[in-house]
Amino acid sequence: MGLRGRAAQMPDDAPLLGALPELDSMAVVAILTGIEDRFGVEIADDEVDGASFATVGALVEFVQRKTA
Repeated sequence: MGLRGRAAQMPDDAPLLGALPELDSMAVVAILTGIEDRFGVEIADDEVDGASFATVGALVEFVQRKTA
């Protein structure tokens, strides 16, 4: 996404969607595909909404729910 290492230092409450210009619709698709590939899960379209990408913590919680 071109974050140049910033992602590793982002706190859980760091805003994502709407706050990072790098996080456009194509980046969201790439992240979801990466989650599916890395964790061997399938993500349906209706499972994803803006709340899932609101903050770093929200995205982590989404992944934890999918992999539980």
